[in-house]
Amino acid sequence: MKFKKIFPLFIAILALMTSCADEATMTLLDEIQVSSSYVAIPVEGGSTTITVTAKDSWTIEKVVTLKDSVKWLTISSTAGNAGEAELIFSASSTLNGRTAEVLLQSGGKTQRINIIQGLSKISSATCAEVIAGPDSKTYQVTGVCTSIANTVYGNWYLKDATGTVYIYGTLDAKGAEKNFLSLGLEVGDEVTVQGPKTTYGTTVELVNVSVIKINKSLVKVDSVANAALPLEGGEFIAYLTCKGQGVSVEIPEDAKSWLSISSIQSTGTNTVVKFNAIANTGGDRTTTLTFSTTDGSKNYSTQTAISQKGAIKNVTVAEFIAAPVDVNQSYRLSGIISKIDDTTSGKIYLKDFSGETYVYKITDFASNELKVSDIITIVGKRAAYNGTPQVSGAVLESSKSVTPATIAEVLTKADDPTTYFKVTGVIKSITNAIYGNLYLQDGDSEILVYGCYPGYGATGDFRKNLIADKGLKVGDTLTVIAPKITYGTTVELSPSIYFSHVSIP
Repeated sequence: MKFKKIFPLFIAILALMTSCADEATMTLLDEIQVSSSYVAIPVEGGSTTITVTAKDSWTIEKVVTLKDSVKWLTISSTAGNAGEAELIFSASSTLNGRTAEVLLQSGGKTQRINIIQGLSKISSATCAEVIAGPDSKTYQVTGVCTSIANTVYGNWYLKDATGTVYIYGTLDAKGAEKNFLSLGLEVGDEVTVQGPKTTYGTTVELVNVSVIKINKSLVKVDSVANAALPLEGGEFIAYLTCKGQGVSVEIPEDAKSWLSISSIQSTGTNTVVKFNAIANTGGDRTTTLTFSTTDGSKNYSTQTAISQKGAIKNVTVAEFIAAPVDVNQSYRLSGIISKIDDTTSGKIYLKDFSGETYVYKITDFASNELKVSDIITIVGKRAAYNGTPQVSGAVLESSKSVTPATIAEVLTKADDPTTYFKVTGVIKSITNAIYGNLYLQDGDSEILVYGCYPGYGATGDFRKNLIADKGLKVGDTLTVIAPKITYGTTVELSPSIYFSHVSIP
């Protein structure tokens, strides 16, 4: 496998040498030409020059990603005009080989230039040696896959007796990306990989590794029953294939208070492990179970996850804001959509009588055609962004469409306490300032607002004193949300929810 890494570099260098020997320009594009699309820099450091011939102005930039800033490479110029120009690529000395790529763009076309400095040296190492070693160096390391974070790119964790390294990207058998599942790698397998090291923040990673060998685990979870347990608890069952010397089970310490083993039964290579989960009075909870075996010399393991729904807390917006950030606790909130930032993903502001909070995305928001002033109930988690409270992972539980209507239109509607209208009018008179009983007028039409409360969900004393708190007075323009009912012979909007108002000078 070492030849697999070195051979392309030799080809690249050979191509460069051939180009220089022939003293010919490599013509890949009509719009822009380079004397070589491969640039070799001595391992002890130095510079290499190529010639650029362009029909139009051009720019050049390094291929910079979150994983590689290419700080070691210097380019003499980042832009130029039509005609012929020289580009100088420079780098300081390096102990290990390294490569980079730059993009030369002109006339809507892109020419890729590969930069090579030395030859990459592959070093067999433990996880601890990878963690302590320099970035950009290529390592070969063997360990056990303990968990898989992404099955498209192949992001997972490799662990040996000395530590754990994060694998960011795994190439398939042909060296292609985004084909991780073709490798058949599973949690518990012993794997040998090789790839360059980088450090992202505080995380040590091997990037786009090649898989040298997979030694399949002797224990595997074939299937599970009741992986998502209900609130009231119940039985979780894991069906295993074990080719080792018995099975041991590990329940994490933080799950032992609610999850226990009820039985382990083995027949040949088949093992059935049953667990019992008690009722959940808190938030959603999850844990990862580890099953281990041995062949007498090596230990093997595999894992599976189990989750249990938690009690959903019904809260006001103010109570939600006051709650701590908690990815396990679910909250139910109801209120009026006061603002929409993104109609596709459902980024909105939700308001009730106690306050207003931001909701970062609601599942199925767009398909329900929700709009400002509609009344909704959502279930989500307490999160925060830059210290500002917000609802995350929100799921729409129910909604009530609110129809804008004039007073004249409302007066023609049938009574229905479940149908809500958004009505605007001028306050003609106030008959009860405590509960907000008042008359609204729009042209020649007039209607009684019986009980104007400060927001959705107000009960008890929270219904009182809207008139004083908002400074409402006769002549102000008021918008409310309410159903239409008839009490005796009086047509009313009741109960009404304050939406907005405009005060007269």
